Formats: sequence, C-alpha cells, structure tokens
Amino acid sequence: MVNAISQTKLKVRIKRKTNPELLELLQLARKNKAWMRVIKIISSSTRQYSSVNLQKIDKETKAGDTVVIIGKVLGSGSLTKKVRICSLGISEDAKEKLKETKSEFVSILEEIKSNAKAAGIKLIR
Repeated sequence: MVNAISQTKLKVRIKRKTNPELLELLQLARKNKAWMRVIKIISSSTRQYSSVNLQKIDKETKAGDTVVIIGKVLGSGSLTKKVRICSLGISEDAKEKLKETKSEFVSILEEIKSNAKAAGIKLIR
C-alpha cells in the first residue's frame, strides 16, 4: 500500500496534536485500516489541510456521493446535486448553499463512526 504509515509514526504524530476533537478522530480512525489515507493527512502538519470550494466539489462528484475533505469547505461557486460532505469545517456561506440542494454536511468523526469501512467515500484535496 503506497499510502501506508507505520503505527509507531502515527502514535508520534498523534501526541503532537492538541485539539481534543482531532485526537478523538485519530484514535477512532486508527483502528480502521480503511481510513488510513485520511489519517495520514490529518495526523500530519495542518499545512497539508486544504480549503475546497463548492464549485470543485460539484465538478468532481456525482449525485449521491460521499465526499471527504481534509480541511474546510468554502462557499465559492454553487452545488447542483445532492451530496454528503464530510470535513473538518465549513463556512456559513457554504452551509446555506448546501441547504438549497438538500445536501448534507457531517464532521469526519461522525462519518468514521457511521461508516467504519469507509465504503463509498471520495477524498478531494
């Protein structure tokens, strides 16, 4: 697996995190190999996080997709289809635009709890 990270290196990275929400997310996701790609990015520097506009999400998804964004969702552009978005944060403008298409926003932690096998997720950076 190209995106593998050793458990020892992961433990060291987790110790550096101070945000309790991220710590809980990393501890829970660490138990699931399916979430390793996401864990690797979240456990690294915050410079690895990205801000993604709704326009990019709309361009790269189909209706009904579950999208994981490691970073923040911004409200630039528009969304034309119903998708489920999981990220660390979302702007108020983006929240309003999601309501228009009846799309759903959940935190990555909630998604890991409800979808332990990471079935059908799409990572956008």
